[in-house]
Amino acid sequence: MTQGAEQSEGSGAKAEEELRKRALAAYVAQDLGSPARDILGFLDLAVEQARELGLDDLLEYFESISQAAGMLNRLLDRVIEAGPEVVGEGVAGETVGGDLSAKLRHDLRTPLNAIIGYSEMIAEELAELPHEALKSDVAVIRAEAGVLLERIDAIVDFSLAEAASESAAHTAEDVAHSLAAMANGEAAEAARQVGRILVVDDIASNRDLLSRRLTRDGHTVLLAESGAEALDCLAAVDMDVILLDVLMPDMNGIEVLSKLKANPDWARIPVIMISGLTEMDAVIRCIAAGADDYLAKPFNHVLLQARLKACLERKRWADRERQYQRRIEAEKERADALLHAILPGQVVARLNGGETVIADRFDSVTILFADLVGFTPVAAQTSPVELVQRLDCIFGEFDRLASRHGVEKIKTIGDAYMAAAGVPEPSDDHAERTVALGQAMLAAVTQADPEERPFEIRIGIHTGPVVAGLLGQYRFVYDVWGETVNIASRLEAHGLPGRIQLSQATLDALSLGGSQPPPVTPRGQVALKGIGGIEAYLLGA
Repeated sequence: MTQGAEQSEGSGAKAEEELRKRALAAYVAQDLGSPARDILGFLDLAVEQARELGLDDLLEYFESISQAAGMLNRLLDRVIEAGPEVVGEGVAGETVGGDLSAKLRHDLRTPLNAIIGYSEMIAEELAELPHEALKSDVAVIRAEAGVLLERIDAIVDFSLAEAASESAAHTAEDVAHSLAAMANGEAAEAARQVGRILVVDDIASNRDLLSRRLTRDGHTVLLAESGAEALDCLAAVDMDVILLDVLMPDMNGIEVLSKLKANPDWARIPVIMISGLTEMDAVIRCIAAGADDYLAKPFNHVLLQARLKACLERKRWADRERQYQRRIEAEKERADALLHAILPGQVVARLNGGETVIADRFDSVTILFADLVGFTPVAAQTSPVELVQRLDCIFGEFDRLASRHGVEKIKTIGDAYMAAAGVPEPSDDHAERTVALGQAMLAAVTQADPEERPFEIRIGIHTGPVVAGLLGQYRFVYDVWGETVNIASRLEAHGLPGRIQLSQATLDALSLGGSQPPPVTPRGQVALKGIGGIEAYLLGA
């Protein structure tokens, strides 16, 4: 093994041992400090309840407990900071040498006995009152103080063997080794997680230091010395993470953060606030304003790497989610466009609104049937592609004319075309619209295919009641039924090429519309198959 490899291995072992010691110390600190912190936490809850319940007489006792709990936590902090080498300065500041353990025991018992005593006094006051939640919180305060009082010797000696059971010690060791292994793995993973980082800080040295560190880690770094410059940068470049200083002269970090979160294009970018402020109020304000994390200056490089890794991963997930949402929206738009292409808009709206059965009765609707005359012999002499192209050209024009005149296309049946006005949206001028559509269709067929033999069409129109509804689960069809449909179909079948044949009902509906009825030629009684004789008219003189 080379000397460099030995030094590297020794350095790694030393770092792991230091991490193990810190993990053990943290475990002991947690084991000792948890009851003291619980006392403060439950004390706050109890005081709030006492004030809400109007138990002002108890507030003096709670204040005494608060003072004692504050003293207890300060003492424990000093003991934990001293660690296993409890020598030198005493808690009160004087040098006590070998008498330190006895003094610490005395100093710790004083606030604990005060907490227990005042808790018992409050419990006596509450004994006859129905405030069970408050009684429970006071009992917890008393119990946690009792736990600490019973363990005075273990706390003062700071011995892991006395402070925690053997299994707890093994747990601490396991945690230490896990943390060390995780730290090595996280460092390697962090090196692979790179992105575009915007550093916003008004102090040049801070910007330079962050830029150099982040660049060494493989990130692409952009710098901004003010909030305004940061916003301009974001308008030009898409960033993955923003490191944002809190204290800046022109626009502070929280103001910049508010502008970021108010912009839909920037709101998804993770923001880590960086500041020399360590007060909890500053952290809370930043998180409440939308920050993803908070780092106090000067910050640990490894911690910064870990926070950046988490933010970059969050940003990539957010980007993927945004892509999926765009794809879903695009597919939904395509589905909606397809539905609108085959169904009336009102029916699509009702489907999207959750209706599963769509069926309506309409008292007065005008139905149009149009059929291409001589289609069968032409089809026999035409290639399939050419035939479909000709039909698509004719029926496509019919679709455009129907939309222009406000008539709903219902369906095509072979070479026949069916349309209706007054469904699914009732209207007073449905007869006028349908007749105008028929006239436009005649003109369109006459003008179509100048190089081909033009088709002729017969058109039949009838007015009356129908039932309309949506059919199908996989291939939706909006259709209409009733005798009105049958009569319109028979009028078309018994009509003449190039003419529109109307029923008396349609002629009456045209008269009711208030406009001058078009000229018609009476045909008298026309015998319709399955229906019988009916008065019919050809549109035009």
